[in-house]
Amino acid sequence: MKKEITNNQTWYPNFLSGYLGIILLISGCSNSDTFTLGEITQLTFSGDNGEAYFSTDGSHLVFQSKRNGNECDKIYTMTSTGENIVPLVQTDGAFTCAYYSLDDQTIFFSSTLADGPDCPDVYKHPNPHKYIWPLRNFEIFSYNTNEGLKQLTHVPGYNAESTVHPTEEKIIFTSMRNGDIDLYEINYDGSELTRITHDFGYDGGAFYSPNGEQIVWRGWYPSTPKETEQWSENLSKKYIDAVPLDIYVANRDGSNKVRLTNNDATNWAPSWHPDGNHIVFSSNMDDWNTEYNTFGHNFEIYIINIRTKKLERLTTNTTFDSFPVFSNDGKQLVFASNRNVENPRQTNIFKADINN
Repeated sequence: MKKEITNNQTWYPNFLSGYLGIILLISGCSNSDTFTLGEITQLTFSGDNGEAYFSTDGSHLVFQSKRNGNECDKIYTMTSTGENIVPLVQTDGAFTCAYYSLDDQTIFFSSTLADGPDCPDVYKHPNPHKYIWPLRNFEIFSYNTNEGLKQLTHVPGYNAESTVHPTEEKIIFTSMRNGDIDLYEINYDGSELTRITHDFGYDGGAFYSPNGEQIVWRGWYPSTPKETEQWSENLSKKYIDAVPLDIYVANRDGSNKVRLTNNDATNWAPSWHPDGNHIVFSSNMDDWNTEYNTFGHNFEIYIINIRTKKLERLTTNTTFDSFPVFSNDGKQLVFASNRNVENPRQTNIFKADINN
């Protein structure tokens, strides 16, 4: 049985411009520029779950989860109502960043299974109020019932965060294959590699726009000698220390890059509304910790108009809300949250109706 939740309830877990130089081809228009969440439904109730994405037809979700005794994430599918949760493949290693192909017959994901059967070591920041994001040896794989498991990338290092083009058999993903962390594009079979970003710094978590002509991603670029030294050390040690992240949009080839956020907070997990005119993302911009003089762990979900930069906050909770993704019709939003759990570190998948 699914639990219905209203967005105005309070939760108490303990966890975590200018000129737009792109002519945007809008694939459709929302009824208004105001969005609110309606009824919220909890879809998962056990394990530690995240990064849920709709199938093209909207009937299913693919997500990653630590459950059933697994010490690291595996990939699971379920119906969009939270029923029939099943594992994608029963293999060793850690899994992340799963996404459906256009025809919903194949699922792309990243895994450490080419690096051995064990779960990777857990990295912990010496400062408990910050985090380290390890850049483990992930490769990109595909899986379908007819062809089984296929490895698409063969470059040791971080290859992950893959999503698919809305009309072409293309994948955009994040890789450090050239020493820095940049965005790349390949075909479904792993061929025809194209590098998209070139600026020194972090580029990751990209999504194609609904018409496939633009991309959105999160990024950070060192601007001082100290920041450059920090980033170079991060790359050599294969982890990302806590840095501010901002949301960027550009043409599909990386040209005409525009920064949408500029607040020194961590703005991440961006994806498109189906109208092609709005970006939904997660941020801790409203959680300034005066005691530690830094932003806290309360991530909320926001939506921004990429032409006017009008910003709206969609969630209001004392907890972690992130990985927001719209259904293709724009009527629902799926996201991960630490709300409504007995275990304060447990993350579950939720689905909200959209009022617009």
